[in-house]
Amino acid sequence: MRITVLAVGSRGDVVPYVGLGVRLEQAGHEVTVATHTRFEKMVTGHGLRYATLPIDTHEELSRSGGIVAVNRSVAAQALPLGRAMADAARSADVLLLTPAGWIGGHVAEGLGRPSIGVYLQPMTPTREFPPSTVTTRPLGPWGNRAAANAVLELGQLPYRGAVRALRAELGLPPIGHHKWLRHLADWPICYGYSPSVVPQPADWPSSCSTVGYWWPAPEPSYTPPPSLAAFLSAGPPPVYIGFGSMPGDPSTLSALIVEAVRAAGVRAVVGRGWAGLTATSDDVLTVDEVPHEWLFPRMAAVVHHAGAGTTAAGLRAGVPAVPVPLMVDQPFWAQRLVGLGVAPAVVPFRRLTAPRLAAAIRSAVGEPAYRQRAVGVAAALAEEDGAAGVLRALNRL
Repeated sequence: MRITVLAVGSRGDVVPYVGLGVRLEQAGHEVTVATHTRFEKMVTGHGLRYATLPIDTHEELSRSGGIVAVNRSVAAQALPLGRAMADAARSADVLLLTPAGWIGGHVAEGLGRPSIGVYLQPMTPTREFPPSTVTTRPLGPWGNRAAANAVLELGQLPYRGAVRALRAELGLPPIGHHKWLRHLADWPICYGYSPSVVPQPADWPSSCSTVGYWWPAPEPSYTPPPSLAAFLSAGPPPVYIGFGSMPGDPSTLSALIVEAVRAAGVRAVVGRGWAGLTATSDDVLTVDEVPHEWLFPRMAAVVHHAGAGTTAAGLRAGVPAVPVPLMVDQPFWAQRLVGLGVAPAVVPFRRLTAPRLAAAIRSAVGEPAYRQRAVGVAAALAEEDGAAGVLRALNRL
């Protein structure tokens, strides 16, 4: 089967789908990942086919508007984005659509191709919790479901003109967003996180399946740079601190990290990330991209922005966490880490100070219960196979 994955977003939104694509290839399928130019080498380096989608998410996130700028850019470029998706999908037998690539649903309809949602965070409305991309505050059963429906409907509005034009180019009649969402009521969605982390809601339709995590494609030949290898061997396991694709003032944030590390009495490996962190001291080493599956098991704890992928990597490694969420679904995953007992507290990025970060690090590293619980969660994840769930969904088409 020829499969095209339409992956829109930052690095953390693309990495899991490359790992999923590798697994699907191993199962005998032919996989193309359509995504932004910045990630082409990642895709082709793991033996997958690549197709180009417009928008530089790194550039957009680096602007002062952050995620707001990305959303506006995606909406403004929705028509060329849809056209690029159509070009990438013409030779496919089936499309896999990521949340930010939802406009590909119109492409699938226009080309007469079946499609499956492959989502990294819960998006289907439920009475059990509020919409994961908006709030963590419980709104009651009715309010939780109503809010999630409102989020889905409001999210369609900036795209109305582009959707109308794209559907006309694909030979499809116009469709309002209310009717479109009703049309998707029984659309199959595979959720790529563990049911032991977020149990599947009882009121979800049978078309939705929580299948387990899609892990990044392995890097068996990875060798750490000499500076990192020397730092790790020079003392006790350090703490990892990184904020992935999130924006930030590199000098201010780097200074805060150094102060917090010193106050906590630990050593730290800092991920430079898209913020361009430059934290340096005798006990702090800043590194460029290092595979999380290699680095995290060597850490005493991981401090991160609680993006879906980084959260998963920390859980897989079986190490305590200090979540520092900034936007979208990050507060949801941060709260889940605390609820699982692997993190002492949520430290919101907007209220981040060196004393607060130091206190959270001391708790995560110094209280054995967090590591014990993290090891237990990692053992449960090791028994799951999220890619197998997608293969089952493909077999049902």
